[in-house]
Amino acid sequence: MAVKQALSQDISDKTIIKGGMSVSLGHALGIMTHPDLEWESIRRENETVSRLYLSHVIILAIIPAAAGYYGVTQVGWSIAGGDNVRLTQGSALQLCTLFYFALLAGVFIIGQFIDFFAKTFGVDNQTPRGAILAAYTSTPLFLVGFIAAYPNLWVNMIAGMIAIAYAVYLLYEGLPILMKIPPERGFIFASSVLTVGLVMLVGLFAITVIFWSVGVGPVYIR
Repeated sequence: MAVKQALSQDISDKTIIKGGMSVSLGHALGIMTHPDLEWESIRRENETVSRLYLSHVIILAIIPAAAGYYGVTQVGWSIAGGDNVRLTQGSALQLCTLFYFALLAGVFIIGQFIDFFAKTFGVDNQTPRGAILAAYTSTPLFLVGFIAAYPNLWVNMIAGMIAIAYAVYLLYEGLPILMKIPPERGFIFASSVLTVGLVMLVGLFAITVIFWSVGVGPVYIR
């Protein structure tokens, strides 16, 4: 009997994960095509942070990390028409793994800041939604990560700027809907979140320099 109950619970857990995965990935596509309606749908679901990570964040974060690994080890890049430069597989794996976990941590940290700001802006909601907002707002950045498979400076810069612009739009569009606050207050709230994101980006650059200084850096081959 105990074995049957354990097997039943295991099957149930797997079904929940698979169902949550399809729903979250569906939201990822919907947020790119009709964000206002999708934010309303996300708000009504009350998705948990653990399910969000299992079915959305850890999957989509693989895209830029894997594409980047392929791009820097198999394709390479050149500067001003010079020799083609690539990274060793060991170096690329190390850096892309760190980048992957940095993405996971970044979504979580920004989510915590959003929940903290929510109290300041008088959000009347018992369910923390910071991680949900951060994860779905980051969707364009995750999806555009495939462009890293072709590490051309200008192509990556243009694609990245477009993704950032749309992510900012999702933030300003979705925050008032998800938090159920007036658009005027949501604009100030979203601006505060955006400021935190910029500060975190600068901090990431600083941490990168520190890692490079202790020997965890790129190893080039030509």
